[in-house]
Amino acid sequence: MNGRTRAGLKAYGSTPTMHNLFRGTFISVKVRLANLSDAEEIANIYNHEVLSGVATFDLVPKTLDEQREWLRERSGALPCIVALNDSRKVVGWACLSKYRDRPAYGTSVEDSIYVHPEHQGVGVGSVLLSELVHLADEHGFHATFARIAGENPASIALHSKHGFEMVGVEREVGRKFGQWLDVTVMQRLASGA
Repeated sequence: MNGRTRAGLKAYGSTPTMHNLFRGTFISVKVRLANLSDAEEIANIYNHEVLSGVATFDLVPKTLDEQREWLRERSGALPCIVALNDSRKVVGWACLSKYRDRPAYGTSVEDSIYVHPEHQGVGVGSVLLSELVHLADEHGFHATFARIAGENPASIALHSKHGFEMVGVEREVGRKFGQWLDVTVMQRLASGA
């Protein structure tokens, strides 16, 4: 770590985040707040999952204008962050969102993490989730939830590694690609809670 930025984000420098034994490669990422110039890369990563995966229940890809508008709304305690590789390409992104609209839920947030398919399994998701946990704690949120769609043991393991516990499974709450999908709900309480 190379210190902290004004927004409180950790800056990840030249230290590799994880060694991938299968590919024999290292990956180094920097995490920063997303900005409008990241919209196209964020949309590409997200739309890949819309069209070919079940991590999102969206069925229609986002346009670039829709992605830009979504990014404009991400600020303060509910930011979007990106992981950049050495070539300064977005290889993953993550955000905190309101858990529910009703005011009493105001101390709870939900995380979202998306990693480019070519960069999955090399620690990018772990770096992003670590930063989200830090941001949630820093902004005083009491509970952080992960709603993991479909069978996704990698995401369940990732969240477990970062202190999340399974609190339930919503059965067959979504339908995509002709199949019913469950949602695993995981929760992490703030440090010291």
